[in-house]
Amino acid sequence: MRGWKLVGSIAAIMLGAGLGACSMHSKTGAAAPESLVAPASYPQPAFAGGLAVANDHNTESYDRIVENDFLAVKDSPLSTFSVDVDTASYSNTRRFLRQGELPPKDAVRVEELINYFSYDYPEPVGDKPFAVKTEVSAAPWNEENRLVHIGLQGKKVAHAELPPRNLVFLLDVSGSMSDANKLPLLRRAMKQVVEGMHARDHVSIVVYAGASGLVLPPTSGKNKERITDALNELEAGGSTNGGEGIQLAYQMARKSFVKGGINRVILATDGDFNVGVTNQGDLTRLIEHERKSGVFLTVLGFGMGNLKDSTLEKLADQGNGNYAYIDDMAEARKVLVNEAGSTFMTIAKDVKIQVEFNPKHVAAYRLVGYENRLMATRDFNDDQKDAGEIGAGHTVTALYEIVPVGGRADTGSVDPLKYQAPASVNGEGSGEFLTVKLRYKAPDGDQSSLLSFPVSTAHVTAQTSNAFRFSAAVAEFGMLLRESKHAGTASFGSARQLAMNARGEDPHGYRREFVRLVDRARELKSKSATLAN
Repeated sequence: MRGWKLVGSIAAIMLGAGLGACSMHSKTGAAAPESLVAPASYPQPAFAGGLAVANDHNTESYDRIVENDFLAVKDSPLSTFSVDVDTASYSNTRRFLRQGELPPKDAVRVEELINYFSYDYPEPVGDKPFAVKTEVSAAPWNEENRLVHIGLQGKKVAHAELPPRNLVFLLDVSGSMSDANKLPLLRRAMKQVVEGMHARDHVSIVVYAGASGLVLPPTSGKNKERITDALNELEAGGSTNGGEGIQLAYQMARKSFVKGGINRVILATDGDFNVGVTNQGDLTRLIEHERKSGVFLTVLGFGMGNLKDSTLEKLADQGNGNYAYIDDMAEARKVLVNEAGSTFMTIAKDVKIQVEFNPKHVAAYRLVGYENRLMATRDFNDDQKDAGEIGAGHTVTALYEIVPVGGRADTGSVDPLKYQAPASVNGEGSGEFLTVKLRYKAPDGDQSSLLSFPVSTAHVTAQTSNAFRFSAAVAEFGMLLRESKHAGTASFGSARQLAMNARGEDPHGYRREFVRLVDRARELKSKSATLAN
């Protein structure tokens, strides 16, 4: 690859031999070192009261989130949702706060903030891919209510024990990726992956802009210099034909498929697809078709100003994958090195949770976050319905705020039913708040397995774990940023104190950083309120 440079417009790329092999113009000398790339002066998005203000530079897009309300148990005794291990919303929210701006409300997905952090849950035993732990205590922002904490711990796999990896880097080199926090950061992030590869691992590199091409055929992890040279020679320019790149990347992944190994496409982009297949519907259908090959997908979002968050999240969901936003090299190391097992190795797919509430003890409930992961009740037993994936060592946390019988909850009202009598609660299970049921499939399986965990009223305790308190602090922080009507007595001060007292072991400093973000958000909210007055 030395002496070759990928020209930004990709006009010179020719698809050939059914592999999309590219022919590139020869250039004298190697590409400029990264240290010589001048940082771009990218525009700062303007915000008012936490909402994005449209301008010529900011075309970021986020799906609207309609916050979950309380539901009466007598009307809706079952709550069903897909697990979510994406973390993009947290690092994206952090990016806004670091810039001195409150994030748009719809950029804040509370479950992703909570699940950015790992929690100390018991290890699974036997052949089960994960274990479940539950806790119940007072809700910090409304002590009349209870907070139910549900924690899943995926089976851990040591880095040295990871199976062979067949990775395809699918890299956006279009003109929108020219900023310093896009392609230059992307190159450095991918090198982090390469550094951790073994000789039995293989990586291919597919790029796309106006057209798509194969920059590097499957190459052993022992040839790190060759892979790194290919990354160094990428330049940005041209429009974005992501659909064509997706097809070529999956083609390469299938060609080098490792049975029993890790087969994954890593899509790195700002999501600004503007030629070829461009709309969300067609792109997600394309990914949905490609995932049938058994190849999983990781989506890495980069940059600011034109980040298409909603598109990237949907692509990851449909690709049996995960979605992270890379705002700096520390985040790249977290996602691609420190958590490589959970990022790349899937231990269970189509993981669904269904909670049945006992009307004897629970009057109403609301799921904190997971708004775009909700599923119909009947979907829980339908193995044709897609759901979330859990990686090796992943923890997944879900919180329910429940109103005990006799408490008050605004659930709206409906006329009494004429033809149905309310169901009675028999003796069996009458001492339980709820039952948590999970369905999951093996990574290469088509039939789901069922696990069930009752939560007794005797589990209510004032002595909660660090995991309970820290996740509650993050939830409180997210509700405040979203200006939730269910925030009750929540404040940045109480979220900070709760987090400080529950940090526990923090080897990478992620929880200390969270406390700083709480302080930053409180400062920005205070300034916003002052300006509003």
